[in-house]
Parts: sequence; structure tokens; C-alpha cells
Amino acid sequence: MGATKAYVITGPTSGIGYATALELAKYGTVVLAGRNLQKLNRVQKTIEGKGQKAVSVVCDISDIKSVRNAAQQIIALGLPIVGVLNNAGIMPVKAGKSAQGWDLTFATNHLGAFALTEALSGHLPNGANVVFITSAIEDPERKPAKVMGMRGGRYISAEASARGEWEEGGSKMGGIDAYATSKQCILAAAMFLARENTRLHFNAVEPGITRGTSLGGESTNAAVRFIFDQLMSIIPPFSRYSSTPEKSAKVIAKVLVDETGQTGVYFDEKGRPMQGSDLSRDPAFQSRVVAETRALLEKV
Repeated sequence: MGATKAYVITGPTSGIGYATALELAKYGTVVLAGRNLQKLNRVQKTIEGKGQKAVSVVCDISDIKSVRNAAQQIIALGLPIVGVLNNAGIMPVKAGKSAQGWDLTFATNHLGAFALTEALSGHLPNGANVVFITSAIEDPERKPAKVMGMRGGRYISAEASARGEWEEGGSKMGGIDAYATSKQCILAAAMFLARENTRLHFNAVEPGITRGTSLGGESTNAAVRFIFDQLMSIIPPFSRYSSTPEKSAKVIAKVLVDETGQTGVYFDEKGRPMQGSDLSRDPAFQSRVVAETRALLEKV
């Protein structure tokens, strides 16, 4: 007897992804997509230990070939997938390279999530939900980010981002421009897809300033990690944006299992509609990001 519904989640082995995987297991089978099979198996065992169902699929979201291979494996499972959660994300302080030689942050947070969505979209039933985890750091006018000297997304083009090049005048903090730009692109793409593909529902969630998310583990800027984990969750005006992986999981799961047909909505850490940056809301920018992303991915 199979579960009536299934949900795909990337990055399910730690932080918000782990908490959300456990939450989603209450609603159906969870397809756990991540790069470390041992960690995936641990999460799978935890879920199965509660009498719920999970399947593990190895997928390095930064590697487009791995993403496409994983998508084929997910489709081959023959599960009734009604939701896809693009959760995997990193914020390393030092620039790295993906298997394709692209900027690792941009490849993980934007290109991989976009490629997985494109590979699965045609196989999802009408009304399925696709959710992207984004970040308000993409908005140069966002107060907490501004206070910290962040300058929002610095997009030049998909090709430039893949090379790790960002518009000048960005943040002095290592890795922030790459992170903000990648999150701005995936937010813009989500809003474009909501218009382009009315058969499915595409939404985005900003999970808030969440303690206990490593965003790529030890590679994350230690100062940034301390600020996010400790200071921001308790100091006003930041504390009003604070959350926990468990709280975020409930908000995200609610959007992912929603059956009201909402699409093209950007939700905040409390599940309320919010506004992204002016640029992310600009239809011309959204179209350009998607067109350039597709052109780049066609080369793989």
C-alpha cells in the first residue's frame, strides 16, 4: 500500500531541510535528495522509525549531470509526486567550483535548483507545488541586511555569475554577493515560472534568520555564522525575523501541501506574503534570468 502522495526535498540532512523532511513525512512519502548517501540513509531510518515512508536518491545539486541523473531516478520511482522543495543551499566564504567549473554558490543555489525543477516539471501532475527556499539578503533595501553592509543581488548575467563575477560595489564580506545574487535569481525564476507554467504552482519562502542552519557547514564564514546563529535571533530589529528550523519547517510544509492553487507568492518566515527586491519583481529581469539560465544549462 503506497502513500497517496510524495514530496521531493533537496538538502534534507541538516538544518531547515532535515526539519522539513520530518514534517513532510506526515503527509506522504518523502524523496530525500542529497549528495551524502550515509546521511540520507540516517534521515530515512529516522522517518521509517516513525512508521512513515522515505526514499533516498543521491544528488549533488551543484552538478547539473548529477541533478539530471537524480531526476531520472526520481521519475523512475513512479511515485505520485505532488510537491518539490528546492531547499539545498550554501553560503561559503571562499569561492569554489562546481563539477562544470561554475561558481559553487551560484551552481548550488540557483542553477541546480532550476535544473531539477525543469527536469521534473513535465512529470508532475496538474496542481503540484514547487517551492524554492530563498533569502531576503537578495534585497539591497532589506533593513537587517543593509545594517550588516550587504548590498543585495549583484547580477550581471548568468554567464558572469557562473564565472563568479558580480556587479561592482557589493558587500565586503566574503561570499555574500554570490549568495545574494544566487537567491535573487532563483526568486526571480520562481516568479517567472509561475506565469509561464500555469499547470503547476510555483512559490518561494524566506525562512527568516534561523538558528542552527549551517548553510554549507564549516565553509560558511565563521563571523557570519556567529551573527546569524547567535546575535540576530535576539537583537532587535533582527529578532522579529528570527525563526527555528522546526518553525520554518511548518511554514514550508504548509506551502508545499497547500491545495488552494496559490502561485507566484513569496512567503516570509511566518507564512505571510512578502515583497522581494524591486529587481526580483521586475518581469523583464525575471525573463532575462530564466532565458540566460536555460541557455547556460543547455551547454551541459
